[in-house]
Amino acid sequence: MKLITAIIKPFKLDDVRQAISSLGVEGLTVSEVKGFGRQKGHTELYRGAEYQVDFLPKVKLEIATAAENVENVIEAICKAAYTGKIGDGKIFVYDLSHAVRIRTGELDAEAL
Repeated sequence: MKLITAIIKPFKLDDVRQAISSLGVEGLTVSEVKGFGRQKGHTELYRGAEYQVDFLPKVKLEIATAAENVENVIEAICKAAYTGKIGDGKIFVYDLSHAVRIRTGELDAEAL
């Protein structure tokens, strides 16, 4: 089992959700986060005053899936989240050693 964490632009969330749903992925956790990478933020103008926005709004997706699905999920996220501009995001993959479905007590792959 693997845990895929993707940080993407907020307006791409629906596209990514549809792309991974078409693969049969049944679970997804979404968090609104802020951060920066190479972009280093940007300058905005508000009521005539300039100010620096250091942390940009992003969406963090967490997807637990079987190891054999990882490459397909990554490919779907990459295609759906791509804009070609800086700040498209990152994908991280972690080993998931144990999972438990609280309601039924199912373990590991059955819990997903």
